Amino acid sequence: MDFLNVKDKIFLITGVANKKSVAYFTAKSLKEYGANIILTVQNENNLEKTKKLFPDTSIVICDVEQKEHLVDLNKYLVNENIKIDGFLHSIAFANYSEGIKPFHETNIEDFFQASHISCLSLLTITNAIKNQFQRNASIVTISISSTRATSYGYMGPIKAALDSSVAFLAKSLSEFSNIRVNAVCSGPLKTSASAGIPGYINNYIFAEKLTLRKKALNTQEVANTACFLLSPSSSGINATGVVIDAGMSCNYFDQEVVDTVANN
Repeated sequence: MDFLNVKDKIFLITGVANKKSVAYFTAKSLKEYGANIILTVQNENNLEKTKKLFPDTSIVICDVEQKEHLVDLNKYLVNENIKIDGFLHSIAFANYSEGIKPFHETNIEDFFQASHISCLSLLTITNAIKNQFQRNASIVTISISSTRATSYGYMGPIKAALDSSVAFLAKSLSEFSNIRVNAVCSGPLKTSASAGIPGYINNYIFAEKLTLRKKALNTQEVANTACFLLSPSSSGINATGVVIDAGMSCNYFDQEVVDTVANN
């Protein structure tokens, strides 16, 4: 029996830029389970890269900062008579050209852009294609395990806004459908996007020490949860953030870490 029951269903996946991304692992897994996928990429350069990863797959250019791209995405779905069973929102961007600065020194323009791409795009994409969802479709976004403890500068508050948006979007969509909206709240991962965050490697190593198994998350583990939430098997889960952190959130006072700090 196919537990996920996604065979022949259609999923829209955003954010597949390389083989290290959550979006890549989720798309790959869904295809292996027999699902059909449609991918969106930001630009022509990413289009060519993604074609190599997923040949014979429909790929649409959709830069979420361009309103006309959202219109074109909807037109594509309408013209192809495609109804979406699930939508993975796996898009995030922050300009750290000046490094991580104290929150009170946040560059407002950078904050607005990061908010638009990393948070508000969940709403704008959903709204653009709202009529192309199946009634019982599932929407999943990728967040982080703790928006209060993060040291990623202004991205903490933006991810907090994303987490909050999950519930409000679920409520809004419930007015005319049974579409569910949930978040996968992941601990630190080895992705190309995270590599661009100043000081991330040290944070990653520290986070690994705080996991109960003393082994960091791998991206497939996060993708597995995303696949489950996208599938009909998670039909009872809505307006929720599922934390995937290998127990890190209960282990901030890990004895080995405490002793290392205290003795040095």
